[in-house]
Amino acid sequence: MEENAAIMTRKADGAGRTLARAIWDMHVVADLTGGSDLLAIDRLLLHERTGGVALKSLDEAGRQVLAPKQVFATMDHIVDTFPGRSDRTLMPTGTAFLTTMREGAHRHGITLFDLNDPRQGIVHVISPEQGIVLPGVTLVCPDSHTCTQGAFGALAWGIGSTEAEHALATMTLRVSRPLDMRITIDGLLAPGVTAKDLALHIIGRLGSGGAKGHVVEFAGSAVRALDMEARMTLCNMATELAAFGAIIAPDETTFAYLKGRPYAPAGALWDAAMADWQGLKTAEDAEFAVKHRFDAGDLVPMISWGTSPQHVTSVDGAVPDFAALNGTVGRADYDRALAYMDLAPGTKLIGLPIDAAFIGSCTNSRVSDLRRAAAIVAGRKVAPGVKAICVPGSTQVKAAAEAEGLDRIFTEAGFEWREAGCSMCFFAGGESFGPQQRVISSTNRNFESRQGPGTRTHLASPETVAASALAGCIADPRGVGEAA
Repeated sequence: MEENAAIMTRKADGAGRTLARAIWDMHVVADLTGGSDLLAIDRLLLHERTGGVALKSLDEAGRQVLAPKQVFATMDHIVDTFPGRSDRTLMPTGTAFLTTMREGAHRHGITLFDLNDPRQGIVHVISPEQGIVLPGVTLVCPDSHTCTQGAFGALAWGIGSTEAEHALATMTLRVSRPLDMRITIDGLLAPGVTAKDLALHIIGRLGSGGAKGHVVEFAGSAVRALDMEARMTLCNMATELAAFGAIIAPDETTFAYLKGRPYAPAGALWDAAMADWQGLKTAEDAEFAVKHRFDAGDLVPMISWGTSPQHVTSVDGAVPDFAALNGTVGRADYDRALAYMDLAPGTKLIGLPIDAAFIGSCTNSRVSDLRRAAAIVAGRKVAPGVKAICVPGSTQVKAAAEAEGLDRIFTEAGFEWREAGCSMCFFAGGESFGPQQRVISSTNRNFESRQGPGTRTHLASPETVAASALAGCIADPRGVGEAA
């Protein structure tokens, strides 16, 4: 806890600065040339797909982990999620990833949430659960969706394996200074419309490169009304805007979530932390390079039609004509997406038959996601011929869901109920959907072959996935739960 205390008691006046810039400035070790700074790193997260490789490279260079108590590792990417799993994986070389990670973590004294650890799970789910991410910290992980954790008022971003090795040895990184973007969202989400729908709508409007080189600060009354798990979903999808990171100013909702978490400060340290955290906000006179504004009240459930998260429309809409995209998508990409997805302009998405439905990933696998999906599924059956899978984001999420009986709701409906992990967000774990199978998924990416060679993925909220699994085709989730 002494290390936590040192981090939490840093001060900065923040005058004239955005929240992201204030945190950045607090962590500058040296001003480097070319618009870069050397930043102090407070938390480093690893997973077995890349973390073991970084530790092995560190060993080969004869270096040690500088601050092992500030490094945390988990098994999530390569592991299979079938009950009774072990080090034997569906991926032919997967076992080596697990053993390399385990041996490296033990050798360097890093906290590891291993397969049999009740704290195991997807890295961006377990870090908040454990209170590893805290307001005002810098946090990195060799995973593109690390920006999820900016929901806590942290400066969090994804890095590569080589950068992870450098951070392990020095707890610093050379980073180019990003610009600041504010996305203000006012109004209230209508019933049946979620943070995932909001994120997809924004990506559709701004495009997959709409925040490249920027830290996106989400603000506004609609953001403040979101619970922490919904805020994580919103920040998670900033990766699909090509953002450096995403951040939300911490507030009472943040503090209530973190209080009592295992790695959060306690006692007098909590009081000191709160005094610091309450000052973590953007100054009124701060300037942003770019500003956008959205009205949450205008939204309906969203779904993707193509092979990029920016290829989205309302669930009750149709595949748009190229001209309607107003230049946000190139002609060649548009034509290729339609060919891959076997769709045509004007095709209505509701009623489009599906082969599989997947609920999970670091975007939508927390207990609130599962509760909302279960409310739709309860008392119903998955349509014949549809493979439906639900994968909790962590072992703690799984235990909480089972304590509420959510697992029985899913299994009685015909869903597979799995162990925690990334699972079929992508098929690095060795499991995939089939060629040309049409899948509706609560994940974050619908790239070609993301969920299997030739698999056609439609992104949506857990509610839309659940409603579609029951219908056997893409379906509007609004009103389904109330009809039980």
